[in-house]
Amino acid sequence: MAFPAPRPQPPQLPQHLHRTIDCQQGAVRAVRFNADGNYLLTCGSDKSLKLWSVSRGTLLKAYCGHGYEVLDADGSYDNSQVCSCSSDKTVILWDVASGQVTRKLRGHAGKINCVRFNEEASVILSGSIDGTVRCWDTRSRRMDVIQILDEARDGISSLKVLEHEVLTGSVDGRVRHYDLRMGQLNADFINSPITCVCFSQDGQCTLSSSLDSTVRLLDKNTGEMLGEYTGHQNKSYKMDCCLSSKDTHVLSCSEDGHVYYWDLVEGSISLKLPVGKGVVQSLSIHPTEPLLLTATGGHVQVWGAEPEDTQEGAMEPSE
Repeated sequence: MAFPAPRPQPPQLPQHLHRTIDCQQGAVRAVRFNADGNYLLTCGSDKSLKLWSVSRGTLLKAYCGHGYEVLDADGSYDNSQVCSCSSDKTVILWDVASGQVTRKLRGHAGKINCVRFNEEASVILSGSIDGTVRCWDTRSRRMDVIQILDEARDGISSLKVLEHEVLTGSVDGRVRHYDLRMGQLNADFINSPITCVCFSQDGQCTLSSSLDSTVRLLDKNTGEMLGEYTGHQNKSYKMDCCLSSKDTHVLSCSEDGHVYYWDLVEGSISLKLPVGKGVVQSLSIHPTEPLLLTATGGHVQVWGAEPEDTQEGAMEPSE
């Protein structure tokens, strides 16, 4: 007699608060995990970029060199470099260990909303309110731009890189998918300014949030709408959305102080996570584990699927 196979465990959703970090850098404009998820980066309205330990919540380094608020950052695959962008129209490449500025890249005509490394950290891509995405060679002595993607008719709000593919979201209401190897561009029109775009973990779909308080899942190759996710508030602010590490759930910030989780297939709200009183400005999902970062006001919260005392520090006496 064959025993029935065990039912698969439902995916674990980060919903238990592990710690809150007072970043002391004004409003936190963006929070990002590094490549392996052991560290986090916070971008401050006080012109600073800070590196923290996720497990301890301790400050490891502060990076100062921007002339205005820092809006986005990304860590290289080997954790040796960080790039950041700012309202001061510059992208800075930092040496993580020393905290020194390696490069300061100028060329955008307006504030830069988003920045990403490619996989090998040989190229930095930056998206600006000037409507362009600029690609910079990090290994060349020359500060010149390799390529400019200027198809957008309004500011670039978000960009992501996956191997030789680039995904951009623009205030002109279009999600653009560039295949740089094939020299192809596909644009999907969404009748509302885009605030965030990302690839699914399997690379087959794109997720975009827009100012009509809707998150949409599209087939990357055909542009077919696969899902719409609503219930949150996103009418005024640039806010993050993403997919969980196994593509089971869609996540989005909200202006009502919550992070919303939707079941990817059903489209129903699985969890409404109360984060704070104000706008949840930014979020970041751990690359492999069920951990979530959120930013609201001047604080960052670290969330896990289980209460932290069951994982570590279980023997510590309660206060």
